[in-house]
Amino acid sequence: MTSFVITPMFGSALQFAFEKATIEGKITISVLALVSLFSWTVIISKIFQLARASRVSKKFFEAYHDTHEPLELQRQQLKFEGAPAYELYTAGVEELNYQLEKNPVHLDGARKISASGFDAVRISLEEAAMGEALALEKGMIVLSTAVAGGPFIGLLGTVWGVMETFAGIAKANSASLTAMAPGVAGALIATVIGLLVAIPAMFAYNFMVTRIRAFTQELDAFAIRFATQIEHSHVDNRSIAEGVSAAIEKSLKKRDFDAKQFIPAEQV
Repeated sequence: MTSFVITPMFGSALQFAFEKATIEGKITISVLALVSLFSWTVIISKIFQLARASRVSKKFFEAYHDTHEPLELQRQQLKFEGAPAYELYTAGVEELNYQLEKNPVHLDGARKISASGFDAVRISLEEAAMGEALALEKGMIVLSTAVAGGPFIGLLGTVWGVMETFAGIAKANSASLTAMAPGVAGALIATVIGLLVAIPAMFAYNFMVTRIRAFTQELDAFAIRFATQIEHSHVDNRSIAEGVSAAIEKSLKKRDFDAKQFIPAEQV
């Protein structure tokens, strides 16, 4: 019963105030309605985006933790579209495969990459992490604008409406409460609408910023772990001296082999 009485009362108050608002006040309310539309569009889309990212990321990390080799998920052809960490993993694997194909280092019958190739992999991981962070933050400027600008736009409409009201009273030479009340009510509605725009945007912004910060920290931690695993399993970690010594030894063996091919049979 209480809600039935309160709701029409607030509705009639807003309707009365809107009807008494000046042209400037109605323009202000229209601007706030447009800001609210953009704000709620971002809120709803970000809720779905973050929820999906959280759900798919959980599945991705479960699958990744069950592997013992960085390229195993790719070999299994598992996909986790929508997980920021998976996009980072994909970028790292693509660069690693490129380095293994184009600039391999053969060590004990296995293909590995050099230190410079590993630097390229790390750069690709950093670029992917930055791109995913920007994708997560996309649209947040709309919420921050609604939070910071909504009340001020409403206040501008209110002050303008009060100024118009007092100017009208001065011209009419009437200072009664009955003459002032409609104009003041029409002016105050702009502030009310501004707060109704800013308050939901503020709560949504704070919640989403916290979730996005958690995602970015998760991405940084995964990039470090993934790069470390690649370094342990696919990077030639020999020192320069060892690499030069191995290259010289390989060259000598090849030379000896080639020399034997030209030794006449009667001299063998």
